[in-house]
Amino acid sequence: IYLYIYIYTHLVNVQGSGNGESYQERLSRLEEDKESLVLQVSVLTDQVKAQGEKIRDLENSLGEYQHKLKSTEEMLQQELLKRSSLESQKLGLMDEVSCLKLKLENMEEKHIKIITLLLLLLLSPKGIAEKMKDMTNSDLSSVSSGVDSGQQSPVLQENVKNSSIRKLWGKMKRTGVLSDDIEPTQFKRGGFRATAGPRLTQTPDSGRSSRAHTPFSKWTTEQVCGWLEDIGLGQYVSLARQWVNSGQTLLSATPQELEKEICIKHPLHRKKLQLSLRAFSYKTMEKSSELDHIWVTRWLDDVGLPQYKDQFYESKVDGRMLQYLTVNDLLFLKVTSQLHHLSIKCAIHVLHVNKFNPNCLRRRPGDENKTSPSEVVQWSNHRVMEWLRSVDLAEYAPNLRGSGVHGGLIILEPRFQSETLAMLLNIPPQKTLLRRHLTTNFNSLVGPQAQQEKQEFANASGHAPLTTTAKVRPTKLGFTNFRQLRKLKVDESADYICPMDTGTPPALSGTPKRTYGSFRGISPNLARDSDRLEKVGSKK
Repeated sequence: IYLYIYIYTHLVNVQGSGNGESYQERLSRLEEDKESLVLQVSVLTDQVKAQGEKIRDLENSLGEYQHKLKSTEEMLQQELLKRSSLESQKLGLMDEVSCLKLKLENMEEKHIKIITLLLLLLLSPKGIAEKMKDMTNSDLSSVSSGVDSGQQSPVLQENVKNSSIRKLWGKMKRTGVLSDDIEPTQFKRGGFRATAGPRLTQTPDSGRSSRAHTPFSKWTTEQVCGWLEDIGLGQYVSLARQWVNSGQTLLSATPQELEKEICIKHPLHRKKLQLSLRAFSYKTMEKSSELDHIWVTRWLDDVGLPQYKDQFYESKVDGRMLQYLTVNDLLFLKVTSQLHHLSIKCAIHVLHVNKFNPNCLRRRPGDENKTSPSEVVQWSNHRVMEWLRSVDLAEYAPNLRGSGVHGGLIILEPRFQSETLAMLLNIPPQKTLLRRHLTTNFNSLVGPQAQQEKQEFANASGHAPLTTTAKVRPTKLGFTNFRQLRKLKVDESADYICPMDTGTPPALSGTPKRTYGSFRGISPNLARDSDRLEKVGSKK
């Protein structure tokens, strides 16, 4: 029994010692694992620190790049503002250059007239005799005062005469009268002609003063010819001098006779002459008659249509012709865009309301925070571009050049919406935020009442939106209608681009009976005129 207990105890001790060794190995292995994990943790901690430093460096770099981007955007905005201001200055300088060119042309015409008048005065027998007499007297006075001129020898008189002629010839050369600039082939239209006769011995002012106190029917041929030159139709003076006996000849002439006798084949020249003749029957002079054709070219710059200046200038369109301008007249002037027709219509209406005040359009910006529709309606095209720059749309403002957009079109034309302005500015449709910004500022500009009337007009049945590509074409007339049209007088045509009556137009279906623009106390008659343009014919 004791032996068994001993053996069992020995075996248990041996087994316990074996288990103890396995625990030691496990413990040592766990210690090694712990050390390796601690090492990995330290390595990962170092990596996290390194990544954190990289993140901080990237954040600093990002901040620097954002600062550079912001400064670059500010510089770009400043460059855009400078560019817009330079473009506005360029536009102003171009306007001034065009005005100076017109003034220079007028001065050249006056210069040629003065030189021609001086030449004819000097070359006329009476003028030369007077000059020679004056010079002869001055030469004779230099001789002995005690000697009588009648007792001089013939040789002395001949020498004095020759010296007087030489002095006169030298003066004519020094003054440039005999220069090559006064060749007959270089005379401009409207200038003095060599066949003008005794009228050239009078100054233009004296001719006007003599005409002012005489009825036109009693004017002489020379007075009528001088009046034709004054209104810009000087190219017809030579034929008029052969046909016109007095002012009554023109007053009783038909359009066919004017075309036959003095070759006025230009329809607008013929209309200008008829309107000017009809003005003599009025008791009071129309204010539009004070605006000449040179002012009209500057007016086209103000309304944003400088591309038509040459046609208007060649046709001698003045303020009176603007008042009686028709759709067919505009088509003859090569104005085919429906938008440009509406632009001219609204601009003429602004002239009507302001009694053809030549300075009624505003070109320079004022207080942007105190604008009202009554002020906006008088904005020029340049002023509208300044407004676009003030609402952070400077990069699109140059697109309005030649578009015909002015304050009168914005306020008075019910179909001119913010979408129309966006199309003219070439703002892409996908830039919805930019278009929304334009719409907000446009509605604020025209005012709530005008915006409501525009919306009511847009919601009316049969409404056709205004596009930038619509064209106006003349109506096709039959032979009978054409013969009737030729018999019409100037005042019988009802197709004026801007009717002068102020009656309330008939309400369109679905539109209110209140006249558009009633917030200003005026009646532009533009709603029915838009439809009338479409009846004339439009193709899109």
